[in-house]
Amino acid sequence: MTNGLRAAEQVISLVRENEDLAHHGDGCTPEVIAAAEAEMTLAFPPSYRRLIEEFGTWDAPPIEFPGVYRTPARGEKLLGTPAYTQEDRVALGLPHHLMVLLHDDVWGVVVLDTTRPDEDGEYPVVAWNPGAPDGGLMEKIADSFGEFALKECLRNMS
Repeated sequence: MTNGLRAAEQVISLVRENEDLAHHGDGCTPEVIAAAEAEMTLAFPPSYRRLIEEFGTWDAPPIEFPGVYRTPARGEKLLGTPAYTQEDRVALGLPHHLMVLLHDDVWGVVVLDTTRPDEDGEYPVVAWNPGAPDGGLMEKIADSFGEFALKECLRNMS
């Protein structure tokens, strides 16, 4: 098992063990995941896919992981990462190869850089600032989504 997937499994355990603090959805089917990827024309890396399969969306307050989800009010519209990615492409000029994970007061827009997969198919997590002169890419936050999510969950649930 890769580092990213191992970290994702630890996140699942942490969230399940701390349901008094953390909240989560019911997960996504392979069909919903495929639809989200098709909408963005980007593929989820293994660790993010695993967490979306398990939870769809989840949080470890104060951080929220929008993931992929639907609501009764929005019907079939996919929310979370697919919606943020498409909205930020239009509103902020997000480069097509970046996938939005979340918006954060400290980092700005937290994204996966799909042009830099590692040998396990994981993408680095980076902060993107649409106003930066270098195209917005800033610091690398983590090697994989699983590692990023685990670090945030451990910080908020310990």
